[in-house]
Amino acid sequence: MLKKSTHLLKDAAGAALKPLNQSELKLAMTDLAEIGREQPAVAAMLKAGGPLCDFIAAAFTLSPYLRDAANIDNDILAAAISAPLEPQIEALIKEARDSWQAEEGVFPAESVVMTRLRRIKRKVAFLVALADLARIFDGRQTTAWLSALAEASVAAAIDHLLMSAHESGKLVIKDTGKPSEGSGLIVLGMGKLGASELNYSSDIDLVVFFDEQAGIVPDPDDAIEIFPRLMRRLVRILQERTADGYVFRTDLRLRPDPGSTPLAISFDAAMIYYEGRGQNWERAAFIKAKPVAGDLAAGEDFLRGLVPFVFRKYLDYAAIADIHSIKRQIHAHKGHGAIAVKGHNVKLGRGGIREIEFFAQTQQLIAGGRMPVLRSRGTEETLAELTKAKWIDAETRDELTDAYWFLRDVEHRIQMVRDEQTHLLPETEADLKRIAFMMGFSDTSSFSEKLVDKLRTVERRYARLFEQENKLSTDTGNLVFTGQNDDPDTLETLKKMGFQRPSDISRIIRTWHYGRYRATQSVEARERLTELTPQLLRVFGESKRADEALLRFDSFISGLPSGIQLFSLLGSNPALLSLIVNIMSSAPKLAEVIAAKPHVFDGMLDPGLMAELPTREYLGERLKASLVQARYYEELLDRLRIFAAEQRFLIGIRLLTGAINGAMAARAFTHLADLIIEAALDGVVKEVEAAHGRFPGGKVAVAGMGKLGSFELTAGSDIDLILLYDYDDTAGESDGEKPLDAVRYFTRITQRLIAAFSAPTAEGILYEVDMRLRPSGNKGPVATRINSFEKYQREEAWTWEHMALSRARLICGDASLTEAAERIISDVLSQKRDTAKVARDVGEMRDLIDKEKAPENGWDLKLIPGGVIDIEFIAQYLALIAPTKGDAVKVNGLNTGEALKALGGRLMTPADLDTCLEAFNLYTELSQLIRLCIDGLFDPKEAPSGLVELVCRAGDCPDIKTLESEVKRLSKAVRKIFQAVLKA
Repeated sequence: MLKKSTHLLKDAAGAALKPLNQSELKLAMTDLAEIGREQPAVAAMLKAGGPLCDFIAAAFTLSPYLRDAANIDNDILAAAISAPLEPQIEALIKEARDSWQAEEGVFPAESVVMTRLRRIKRKVAFLVALADLARIFDGRQTTAWLSALAEASVAAAIDHLLMSAHESGKLVIKDTGKPSEGSGLIVLGMGKLGASELNYSSDIDLVVFFDEQAGIVPDPDDAIEIFPRLMRRLVRILQERTADGYVFRTDLRLRPDPGSTPLAISFDAAMIYYEGRGQNWERAAFIKAKPVAGDLAAGEDFLRGLVPFVFRKYLDYAAIADIHSIKRQIHAHKGHGAIAVKGHNVKLGRGGIREIEFFAQTQQLIAGGRMPVLRSRGTEETLAELTKAKWIDAETRDELTDAYWFLRDVEHRIQMVRDEQTHLLPETEADLKRIAFMMGFSDTSSFSEKLVDKLRTVERRYARLFEQENKLSTDTGNLVFTGQNDDPDTLETLKKMGFQRPSDISRIIRTWHYGRYRATQSVEARERLTELTPQLLRVFGESKRADEALLRFDSFISGLPSGIQLFSLLGSNPALLSLIVNIMSSAPKLAEVIAAKPHVFDGMLDPGLMAELPTREYLGERLKASLVQARYYEELLDRLRIFAAEQRFLIGIRLLTGAINGAMAARAFTHLADLIIEAALDGVVKEVEAAHGRFPGGKVAVAGMGKLGSFELTAGSDIDLILLYDYDDTAGESDGEKPLDAVRYFTRITQRLIAAFSAPTAEGILYEVDMRLRPSGNKGPVATRINSFEKYQREEAWTWEHMALSRARLICGDASLTEAAERIISDVLSQKRDTAKVARDVGEMRDLIDKEKAPENGWDLKLIPGGVIDIEFIAQYLALIAPTKGDAVKVNGLNTGEALKALGGRLMTPADLDTCLEAFNLYTELSQLIRLCIDGLFDPKEAPSGLVELVCRAGDCPDIKTLESEVKRLSKAVRKIFQAVLKA
């Protein structure tokens, strides 16, 4: 894609960008003026004004990362506006490739190579970003330049490592001028690196093999020790964060069985693995594989040897079932409802980049063995070759190619804002405006319209591909469910469809046809169900453990008051049917909810469900509408229960289908709880006032603690509360017909509030309530007066109680009391403490939990060493010692990850902070899904197969073994960080 051409930024046509707003523009111009003092070229640009100056200023308002880069290194901006871009980038990439080389006969130290590569990366990223925003580069050139830099960086690092090992006597290099040649060390770039399609802030996927017989290891038996050790250093060279940033995040998990193999694997062991145990997802991964560093000739030989594994000799329809499994892992949807723009994942979401790539790769896997022209790496090139081979038509090629590069442009701009590896569009209008402006749109609505059009196009084409694949097995056989006895041919058909107990399935369906449930009593309902049955069985049969899933569906329809509307909808809406199968096969807990409370299903019929993020405003409007007709207290409680059950379910559906991620679900579950608590408190206070009157000067407020306080509730969380109150000291009792003294009055409010949440009614319970975090715990009164709360926190509270206080958040109640409570909490947390004592207390508390609540298995993400508790304790410990370190930061109202970011930037190393955040994000994604889908602990051997696939997808791992090793890796690292933080 890279052509010999030269462009100047000032000559760029159509480069006009709108600044984010005037205040940001003023800040950008101030920074530019400061840079201009050091750089005459910048000063001249500012003096001249015009399109170039406007473009640079606007770019800096839209991308804080670009502005920071220019402030750190003034020269790069001067160079960008003064000289042709391509020659500069080309020279920088050559400089990166040569960064390992000796100067005056002395090879550079590793730290020098790291510094050189990081500074070059910053310069190239800056130049490429400006060229991209100016439309000098399109997506093809942007990805090609970034990939070229990555290849040069990896190759330089490998040469440095080989020379380092040569100088230490571990290896004997054949040519010290070209260390990699003939080394037998094979470094393959996978995914977007292999296809030269890297993102702006992409990580790089590498797989490393070595040939023990290449002759550079004096004793070939030592190779298995030497090369993995070198790869650990490679990862450090490329991804460790230093004062100069990082080069590329590096992922080596695409190697064979990464949970149990070293970072580099011998050539022979790899071949044995792929020939005997290689899986279809690995075949798909190797389509894009390309030698990028090390012994390139040996790398090409290795890939030639893998061709029979990746591309089968005949049309590979046998792999289609497995390809469907991969499809479920990336979770494509066939158009259920509208597409939300805010928060949409342009890579993995509906109609996203992954669907286009998968569209091409599945057909390559099927036909690439017979048609070598289909073995291309690049997505656009593959679509073109599929068209020439008549696998797709020109219209499909053009639509998908156009959508691909549009979405890649969007992805680059998302990442360009702050150099973060994210694919999620912002959730706020202000941040979405950044992306729209960077894309050249004048407003978010026109950008959103264009984006949704592209996503819809991809979704439609992708769905069609798999509809065609399904037609490969048209003849399902007999499906007869009349009479008393099983039809033998029907049992055979059911077995072929994927059911293990065909006789039981046949009996269930006969039950439907006999009208034994209310939902199937009408002739019309049975007719609709008869028409739906073949499709229903096919879709259920494709899920693993199909029998269990269908049994849950049977339980669901047995509780429905009527069925004709549902069966008609399922017959005309395959997406809704797929969603139900997804619930039945992945989420027994959700299946039980809709079986017990079929009314929650009504919300799934809303076509806007997936388009609307469950924000506080969204939920608040619906709660208000739901409570309008509540005439008395008991009805209010029932309506709160109905609303909470339905919205918890719908938030869960969004999470299950990938419309929102785990962090968004946690926030949504918490917003829901906040609103319910506020409405319940209002109802309770009115009830108590009706019976006992008002207490003079009386006021109450509710504080949320634990996961409620830190916006981290899951589908099954209880709620930790403290009720605070105050009143006029001169008053003796309330002014009603049945007056109460102050203690009994506010205790009554608290008891009624607990009952409002946890008392079972016909509609179930709202939440289990835990009030053990109040002053003195279970020994103290259930309601706490504000002055007692303050005295306790200042004079009596233990370290662990102050840790808990760092997550406290006032949810509702009297404004002045809320303000007073927040001031007390802030004052208490701002106190300077004995750091050594706090560290000792935190360590002892964690040891006690380890002793008394040992994790039941490696998936007990909360309790495992290095699990959720360790990360929470790190954040809470830092919150307590920060004032002593002269760095008081308010963390109340933040989740644990946000608190770590706020505190850890100054109190932790960047690498440790990144590891903790990576672990926290992974634990959040997994915990949210697991708590949504099942009760109790997750055990992959016992869990529904659909849930195992969802968990793998949430962890961005191809299989459960890889995910398990990832959890082990991160938890081990977090435990070390926890111990180090306490010792610091």
